[in-house]
Amino acid sequence: MKTVHIPRLDLGDYINGDAQARKTFSDAIGKAFNETGFVTITNHGLSKALMDKLYAEVKALFALPEDVKSKYEIPGLAGQRGYTGKSKETAKGFKTPDLKEFWQIGQIVTPDSSLKADYPDNIWVNELPDFNLTTTEVYKKLETAGRHLLQAIAVYLELPENYFDAEIHEGNSILRTLHYFPITNPEALPDDAVRAGAHEDINLITLLIGASADGLELLTRDNEWFPVKAYGEDLVVNVGDMLQRLTNNKLKSTTHRVVNPPADQMKNSRYSVPFFLHPKPGMSLACLPSCVDKDHPKQYPDITAGEYLDERLREIGLKA
Repeated sequence: MKTVHIPRLDLGDYINGDAQARKTFSDAIGKAFNETGFVTITNHGLSKALMDKLYAEVKALFALPEDVKSKYEIPGLAGQRGYTGKSKETAKGFKTPDLKEFWQIGQIVTPDSSLKADYPDNIWVNELPDFNLTTTEVYKKLETAGRHLLQAIAVYLELPENYFDAEIHEGNSILRTLHYFPITNPEALPDDAVRAGAHEDINLITLLIGASADGLELLTRDNEWFPVKAYGEDLVVNVGDMLQRLTNNKLKSTTHRVVNPPADQMKNSRYSVPFFLHPKPGMSLACLPSCVDKDHPKQYPDITAGEYLDERLREIGLKA
């Protein structure tokens, strides 16, 4: 297998650096998103203590009894808030659901916001008040880190640095806490049952707060699977389909999956927490004129972020 270089970048170089440091960061993230679609990020604004607290609360959430969790699964929300039970989401193009359960936290807007009607209210866990507080704090910090990353990406694309700022302010971003539950009877599973089938993310970029175990793999440009591992408290950041559409494939949305563990580890849980950074529903994903020319003809029809999200939620079985 060919080694894949996933660069480790310091976000502080972009936020606090001089002009040269900022340009170096912007060039590096753009190059990585052209080549593999993945980077790891340090100095992102989340302390180790906060990340440890988050994972403790996530484990407590999924340890709740099934009847308690199920009362937070609200029909009609397409899994966008609260709990989604085991084996409910299916990767696009697959027939067998993923071996996971999850909880989603969304944007919080003021009552007078023009977007208030577009976003369902978050669902709070009565049994775990610290879960609500911790995930809200993490959401806000990842939203800030994501804004800085998109500023660097905008510079790479030769757009105004603040090109994305207004579009992601009060954007439809999602913090997902994931539990890949123990596999106690692997012989009873369908042959194609995996923790997360091969897929691309829907959003602009995804910021992943580590994971409690290995299993994440990306599909390289040579069509080989390569394991992705972060250092300690680093974030893993990848391009989503919305950014790929917007840039007419200049920045690549990389296919990735979460494979089942070795047989001797199947009885262990795996936890992870991705932040899916979305713009407001009304943002146009029409290909940027600067990314379209005779050598790179327009690949996608015009669509808004909200329309595209609806389309994809139907494809993965969360929306009828």
